Amino acid sequence: MKVGDSTPDFKLKDQNKKEWRLSDLKGKKVLLSFHPLAWTNVCGQQMQSLEENQNKFEKLNTVAFGLSIDTVPSKHEWAKLLGIEKTSLLSDFWPHGDFASKLEIFRKDDGFSERANIIVDEHGKIVFFKVYPIAELPNIDEILKALEG
Repeated sequence: MKVGDSTPDFKLKDQNKKEWRLSDLKGKKVLLSFHPLAWTNVCGQQMQSLEENQNKFEKLNTVAFGLSIDTVPSKHEWAKLLGIEKTSLLSDFWPHGDFASKLEIFRKDDGFSERANIIVDEHGKIVFFKVYPIAELPNIDEILKALEG
Protein backbone atom coordinates (compact mmCIF):
# COMPACT_ATOMS: atom_id res chain seq x y z
CA MET A 1 0.00 0.00 0.00
CA LYS A 2 1.10 3.56 -0.56
CA VAL A 3 0.08 7.18 -0.16
CA GLY A 4 -3.16 7.82 -2.05
CA ASP A 5 -4.55 4.30 -1.60
CA SER A 6 -7.85 3.68 0.16
CA THR A 7 -7.39 1.98 3.49
CA PRO A 8 -9.13 -1.36 4.01
CA ASP A 9 -11.64 -1.35 6.85
CA PHE A 10 -10.92 -3.20 10.07
CA LYS A 11 -12.87 -4.49 13.03
CA LEU A 12 -10.45 -4.88 15.95
CA LYS A 13 -10.73 -4.87 19.73
CA ASP A 14 -8.59 -2.72 22.00
CA GLN A 15 -7.07 -3.58 25.36
CA ASN A 16 -10.43 -2.92 27.04
CA LYS A 17 -12.36 -5.17 24.62
CA LYS A 18 -13.91 -2.16 22.87
CA GLU A 19 -14.48 -2.88 19.19
CA TRP A 20 -13.25 -0.32 16.68
CA ARG A 21 -13.94 0.02 12.95
CA LEU A 22 -12.11 2.39 10.66
CA SER A 23 -15.37 3.04 8.81
CA ASP A 24 -16.87 4.47 12.03
CA LEU A 25 -14.19 7.18 12.11
CA LYS A 26 -15.05 9.01 8.87
CA GLY A 27 -14.49 12.73 9.33
CA LYS A 28 -11.44 12.13 11.54
CA LYS A 29 -7.82 11.47 10.71
CA VAL A 30 -6.53 8.15 11.99
CA LEU A 31 -2.97 7.27 12.99
CA LEU A 32 -2.24 3.56 12.75
CA SER A 33 0.96 3.10 14.72
CA PHE A 34 2.10 -0.50 14.27
CA HIS A 35 4.62 -2.05 16.62
CA PRO A 36 5.99 -5.59 16.31
CA LEU A 37 5.34 -7.01 19.79
CA ALA A 38 4.11 -5.88 23.18
CA TRP A 39 6.40 -6.20 26.19
CA THR A 40 9.45 -4.93 24.33
CA ASN A 41 11.30 -1.72 25.14
CA VAL A 42 11.07 0.24 21.88
CA CYS A 43 7.45 -0.82 21.36
CA GLY A 44 6.61 0.41 24.86
CA GLN A 45 8.26 3.77 24.18
CA GLN A 46 6.36 4.05 20.90
CA MET A 47 3.01 3.47 22.63
CA GLN A 48 3.87 5.83 25.49
CA SER A 49 4.64 8.57 22.93
CA LEU A 50 1.11 8.14 21.58
CA GLU A 51 -0.31 8.43 25.09
CA GLU A 52 1.78 11.52 25.90
CA ASN A 53 0.51 13.28 22.76
CA GLN A 54 -3.21 12.49 23.02
CA ASN A 55 -4.15 16.15 23.57
CA LYS A 56 -2.24 17.14 20.42
CA PHE A 57 -3.96 14.37 18.44
CA GLU A 58 -7.36 15.56 19.64
CA LYS A 59 -6.58 19.14 18.54
CA LEU A 60 -5.59 17.76 15.13
CA ASN A 61 -8.91 15.83 14.81
CA THR A 62 -6.96 12.56 14.97
CA VAL A 63 -7.61 9.20 16.60
CA ALA A 64 -4.30 7.44 17.31
CA PHE A 65 -4.14 3.67 17.65
CA GLY A 66 -1.31 1.36 18.61
CA LEU A 67 -1.53 -1.99 16.79
CA SER A 68 0.19 -5.35 17.01
CA ILE A 69 -0.57 -9.05 16.77
CA ASP A 70 -0.70 -9.46 20.55
CA THR A 71 -3.87 -10.72 22.23
CA VAL A 72 -6.38 -8.44 23.94
CA PRO A 73 -5.52 -9.75 27.46
CA SER A 74 -1.82 -9.22 26.81
CA LYS A 75 -2.44 -5.69 25.57
CA HIS A 76 -4.63 -5.01 28.61
CA GLU A 77 -1.89 -5.94 31.08
CA TRP A 78 0.81 -4.18 29.05
CA ALA A 79 -1.25 -0.96 28.89
CA LYS A 80 -1.63 -1.05 32.68
CA LEU A 81 2.12 -1.52 33.12
CA LEU A 82 2.90 1.37 30.73
CA GLY A 83 0.28 3.69 32.25
CA ILE A 84 -1.68 3.90 29.00
CA GLU A 85 -5.24 5.04 29.70
CA LYS A 86 -6.32 7.17 26.70
CA THR A 87 -4.71 5.35 23.76
CA SER A 88 -6.45 2.33 22.28
CA LEU A 89 -4.06 -0.56 21.65
CA LEU A 90 -5.67 -2.73 19.00
CA SER A 91 -5.17 -6.47 18.69
CA ASP A 92 -4.57 -7.84 15.18
CA PHE A 93 -4.30 -11.31 16.70
CA TRP A 94 -6.93 -13.30 14.80
CA PRO A 95 -7.00 -13.93 12.00
CA HIS A 96 -3.31 -13.60 12.79
CA GLY A 97 -1.99 -10.32 11.39
CA ASP A 98 -4.91 -9.99 8.97
CA PHE A 99 -5.09 -6.19 8.99
CA ALA A 100 -1.29 -5.80 8.80
CA SER A 101 -1.34 -8.25 5.87
CA LYS A 102 -3.96 -6.16 4.06
CA LEU A 103 -1.68 -3.14 4.51
CA GLU A 104 1.25 -5.22 3.21
CA ILE A 105 3.33 -4.76 6.37
CA PHE A 106 3.03 -8.25 7.91
CA ARG A 107 6.37 -10.06 8.23
CA LYS A 108 5.31 -13.66 7.53
CA ASP A 109 8.68 -15.15 8.46
CA ASP A 110 8.60 -13.41 11.86
CA GLY A 111 4.86 -13.65 12.56
CA PHE A 112 4.44 -9.94 13.35
CA SER A 113 4.07 -6.58 11.61
CA GLU A 114 6.68 -4.08 10.60
CA ARG A 115 7.13 -1.05 12.81
CA ALA A 116 5.15 1.50 10.82
CA ASN A 117 3.09 4.67 11.02
CA ILE A 118 0.21 5.15 8.63
CA ILE A 119 -1.98 8.25 8.60
CA VAL A 120 -5.42 7.97 7.06
CA ASP A 121 -7.28 11.16 6.17
CA GLU A 122 -10.91 11.98 6.90
CA HIS A 123 -11.99 10.18 3.72
CA GLY A 124 -10.14 6.90 4.27
CA LYS A 125 -7.13 7.66 2.05
CA ILE A 126 -3.55 7.05 3.13
CA VAL A 127 -1.69 10.38 3.35
CA PHE A 128 1.44 9.16 5.19
CA PHE A 129 3.04 5.71 5.13
CA LYS A 130 6.40 4.95 6.68
CA VAL A 131 8.06 1.71 7.72
CA TYR A 132 10.88 1.99 10.27
CA PRO A 133 13.72 -0.36 11.14
CA ILE A 134 12.44 -2.76 13.82
CA ALA A 135 14.85 -1.40 16.47
CA GLU A 136 14.10 2.30 15.72
CA LEU A 137 11.71 4.41 17.76
CA PRO A 138 9.59 6.48 15.36
CA ASN A 139 9.90 10.23 15.80
CA ILE A 140 6.53 11.47 17.09
CA ASP A 141 7.32 15.01 15.92
CA GLU A 142 7.45 13.73 12.34
CA ILE A 143 3.94 12.33 12.77
CA LEU A 144 2.58 15.50 14.36
CA LYS A 145 4.05 17.57 11.54
CA ALA A 146 2.45 15.29 8.94
CA LEU A 147 -0.91 15.61 10.70
CA GLU A 148 -0.63 19.40 10.72
CA GLY A 149 0.18 19.51 7.00
